[in-house]
Amino acid sequence: MAEGKKVKFSYDKLNMLCMDAFQKFGFSEEKARIITDVLLTADLYGIQSHGMQRMVRYYKGIQKGTMKVNAEPEVVFETPISAVIDGHSGMGQLNGHFAMELAIKKAKEVGVGIVSVRNSNHYGIAGYYAKMAAKENMLGFSCTNSEAIMVPTYASKAMIGSNPQAWCVPANPYDFLFDASTTVVTRGKLEMYNKLGKKLPDGWALDKNGQPTNNAGEVLSNIVGHVGGGIMPLGGNTEELGSHKGYGNGMVAEIFSSILSQGLTSDLVMKDGKAGTCHGFMAINLSSFGNPEAIKQHFSDYLQALRDAPKAVGQERIYTHGEKEMAAIKDREANGIPVIDKTMTEVYDLCQYLDLDFSKYFGDYVPPKADGMFTGNY
Repeated sequence: MAEGKKVKFSYDKLNMLCMDAFQKFGFSEEKARIITDVLLTADLYGIQSHGMQRMVRYYKGIQKGTMKVNAEPEVVFETPISAVIDGHSGMGQLNGHFAMELAIKKAKEVGVGIVSVRNSNHYGIAGYYAKMAAKENMLGFSCTNSEAIMVPTYASKAMIGSNPQAWCVPANPYDFLFDASTTVVTRGKLEMYNKLGKKLPDGWALDKNGQPTNNAGEVLSNIVGHVGGGIMPLGGNTEELGSHKGYGNGMVAEIFSSILSQGLTSDLVMKDGKAGTCHGFMAINLSSFGNPEAIKQHFSDYLQALRDAPKAVGQERIYTHGEKEMAAIKDREANGIPVIDKTMTEVYDLCQYLDLDFSKYFGDYVPPKADGMFTGNY
């Protein structure tokens, strides 16, 4: 069903497409299910920048050989509480899932597990992996670096990735889930604006001279060409509004991912035909601090106090982190998942490449032609 420049499809249809596509690429059914679950969880959460719209990026990565279908994660260093994993250029979702499962295992055994991964690829939303730990009644943390897109405060060239951090803590009636890039927005958000032909809002991006710009295609092209410019840190591009705080938080993610694993730092990711993305994971067993259920209830009471706090004039509701995601899931399960129509153009091309019947998934729907769409950001 059309809705402006977006279309809606059921979770089941998109799940079937993803499962078929990733198995066509050569992944086992189990591995295809993990990759698909990470992607569509993003769409269910309302994070379109990391859901279906990423399909073409993986398609291009597998074509180019930067994403290895047959790669297996390897533990190259380990202690009772920690590990370093070499992802061997495999899919980020598979390396991330493996790493967080190992962190959870260690946390069950000794109270905490910290795992750092090198030589991987884009792994989807960081919150997926933090949530894995919360499902085991643990505090979960995940972060990743990426190709350099963040321009450090007062610089003119991107040197740090979007470097998101995610934290998830068990609570009632829903977990606390905070997942955010340390840039003002992610690269995926720029890709969406570019597909929609929309100008970027002020305060998002810088051109190759370090000056503010509203041109999404130009910024994406500059990032790929490593010629300067990129996305601002959280707080913008000056200290007056806190740019140094976003910059610093990006460095925290860099430390847990590329520094502890001795992998590629963001300024070296996606160069010389190799992705080299790095991730960080941590699981903390709540029983290390007392009765897990008592801790969970204590936190739940505080979250409710936040929701019940006095509202600002004109505001009807205060949200806690993770609340909007739960509402988005309910809406999308009932009404379908919105996808940008130009993403569907990419999906159509993907189906042609893989010899999949597009109409099997989407009936009589015909996607638009990709006129004027920047395609060099993959």
